[in-house]
Amino acid sequence: MTEAPWFRDAVVYQIYPRSFQDSNGDGIGDVRGIIDRLDYLHTLGIDVLWLSPIYTSPQDDNGYDIADYQDIDPTFGTLADVDELIAQAHARGIRIVMDLVVNHTSDEHPWFVESRSSTDNPKRDWYWWRSPGESADGSPTAPNNWESFFSGPAWELDEVSGEYYLHLFSRKQPDLNWENPEVREAVYSMMRWWLDRGVDGFRMDVINMISKVTSLPDGEPIPGSPGLGDGTPHFLNGPRIHEFLQEMHASVFEGRAEKLLTVGEMPGVTVDDAVLYTDPARHEVDMVFQFEHVGLDHGDHKWDRRTLDLRELKTSLGRWQEGLAETGWNSLYWNNHDQPRAVSRFGSDAPEHRVASAKLLGTVLHLHRGTPYVYQGEELGMTNVPFASSEDFLDIESVNYYRMAVESGSDAASVLDNLRIGSRDNARSPMQWDSTGHGGFTTGTPWFRANPNYVEINAEAEVADDDSVFHHYRRVIELRHTEPAVGHGDFQMLAADHPTLYAFTRSHEGVELLVVANFSGDELALDVLDDLDGWAGSTLLLGNVGEPSSVTAPLRAWEARVLRR
Repeated sequence: MTEAPWFRDAVVYQIYPRSFQDSNGDGIGDVRGIIDRLDYLHTLGIDVLWLSPIYTSPQDDNGYDIADYQDIDPTFGTLADVDELIAQAHARGIRIVMDLVVNHTSDEHPWFVESRSSTDNPKRDWYWWRSPGESADGSPTAPNNWESFFSGPAWELDEVSGEYYLHLFSRKQPDLNWENPEVREAVYSMMRWWLDRGVDGFRMDVINMISKVTSLPDGEPIPGSPGLGDGTPHFLNGPRIHEFLQEMHASVFEGRAEKLLTVGEMPGVTVDDAVLYTDPARHEVDMVFQFEHVGLDHGDHKWDRRTLDLRELKTSLGRWQEGLAETGWNSLYWNNHDQPRAVSRFGSDAPEHRVASAKLLGTVLHLHRGTPYVYQGEELGMTNVPFASSEDFLDIESVNYYRMAVESGSDAASVLDNLRIGSRDNARSPMQWDSTGHGGFTTGTPWFRANPNYVEINAEAEVADDDSVFHHYRRVIELRHTEPAVGHGDFQMLAADHPTLYAFTRSHEGVELLVVANFSGDELALDVLDDLDGWAGSTLLLGNVGEPSSVTAPLRAWEARVLRR
């Protein structure tokens, strides 16, 4: 029998370095700050650290615009610091996974500087350059109507050459042309260099966008965005994507003895797509990072927010559990650097419910089949930021949306309300270490202001409190390490149509676990479960609000239990 992959029993912790820990007082988190906090992470029990980008970057998109893949931005430290981080993490049994951003580079990367220097430069074809169209008045127009993910057209006119280059994200993030084999080999060479240095794998940013339909056809017009179209059918899961990923695996990973990890962040991926991407026999990636469940509280677009229906969440997560039951693997997460805080979004950040609901969210997520991810501060129950005005937002996506929405006539107050709920800036406020100034993140002026609730919500207080969110997460992580049914068991959703009860079983080699969770502030009876009496004599493995009167008693507000029989 083939040995199960190591990552099925592992938990990944994501660090957004800029906001994690500042070690030198400049107000920006850095690699030495991460080193200083490794013991904290070891206590939590995580197995893998995923670092958001620390490469040399102009920071137009907080490091996802890379100017040198093989050096560290001075803001974060040096390569020697990274070498020490790898060694110190490995000494604690923690693997290091780097963020790999190779759909695009910075426009300040030497590759693009060369590419734009002339139309006949050897690197011109390393990016997507196209001649302009012509409007009725003779002015140049973009080669197609694709909209950028950061608002506006996905094309930028280079005044010197008179041609446009493609940027699916910021205009300072030109897309690499993966059709060019020289581009691919340059990327693979860089990846091998990092693995040789001791890195344990990569989380690959928007990796399912690297293959485009080469004719770059127009997309369907987008309502409310005059002149712009949806290009995603022409670059999401494009025509050569599986070929490229298999080539990457053969060139970079094949034959290495280390236990490595490859994670493909893939917007718009379906369950059927994920089976192909993560089938071990196909040699593409170990797991996908998909977005279906974090789009369920969106209306017509990301900034059109609506109340989440738990039944829709169960349907979505349940479909992924079922679809990958035989082949493939998924990443499990509530939040990351691009999503608002989990407890404010899926739980309740009201003072009377925050702790219980944060623990509930950790319990439910980590008991699913897949590899769980903890985003920095999630294990403390950190909340969204109380933004006072539009001036408080720094994220390029949020800033661009506010400007364009207001300019197009949207009500400024309503736009601001939606930003408060959904902005990526919510995830990027500094980690809350203690109750001293700026939450112990820095002795200087922080690049982004700390959430004022750091006085009550901080790591120092939670590590000292055995009943805290931190220690609940520690116990949930330990359960994955010690109970095989968590990492390897079958999944069965229960009471799928119930509006506030999230219930499921995990079964493995004669052991069965029951997870029940009350996504509300009201008491909830469990008599909707058909086999409730059969669980009366079971063992309570984990709870979040103290001992219940019995394991099958009604659930209290935001209560979650894990039972074993």
